[in-house]
Amino acid sequence: MRARDIMTSPAVTVTPQVPVRGAAALLVSHGFTALPVVDEDKRIIGIVTEADLLRNGYVDEEGGKTVGEVMTTPAVAVDADAQGTVIARMFVDDHIRCVPIVDGSEVVGVVTRRDLVRVLARTDTTVAAEAQRVLDLYGGGRKWTVVVQDGEAVVGAENADEETERVLTALAGSVAGVLRVRVLTEGER
Repeated sequence: MRARDIMTSPAVTVTPQVPVRGAAALLVSHGFTALPVVDEDKRIIGIVTEADLLRNGYVDEEGGKTVGEVMTTPAVAVDADAQGTVIARMFVDDHIRCVPIVDGSEVVGVVTRRDLVRVLARTDTTVAAEAQRVLDLYGGGRKWTVVVQDGEAVVGAENADEETERVLTALAGSVAGVLRVRVLTEGER
């Protein structure tokens, strides 16, 4: 499972010129904990979190501060191919709640702790049904089967060569909730 499979897209972003009160209103209205901060070319330059606003903006009674004055820089961002497990480790080790997802330097989405927890909450039955739909869609009439247990997708594929195994691994692995993929060929079952 990669960032692109679980990210919220498009990302709601702000510029450094946005007043702190405006950023706070966006966080509250969308139920977010952080917003990526971008420049005029949509490149990520920082992130503004609830903690940033409370630490730096709350004491400003006139609301005159801007996001650029309180944001955290540099922002930690990953590309859309980043593994979900890598993002989870970042959340735990770095004590962050939101990771912007970038294509080059342009923000294309965000992954939050809630996004990852939502994936964990999916049942194996639900994940297996979705994985089976994906395999059937791209199977070209071939009959592949998939069983999911504890996030591991086991794909049954008769007469699968190495290239087919790579494709099956990528397809099943793209389903939210699949943590690992094993492909079993006819002789391995």
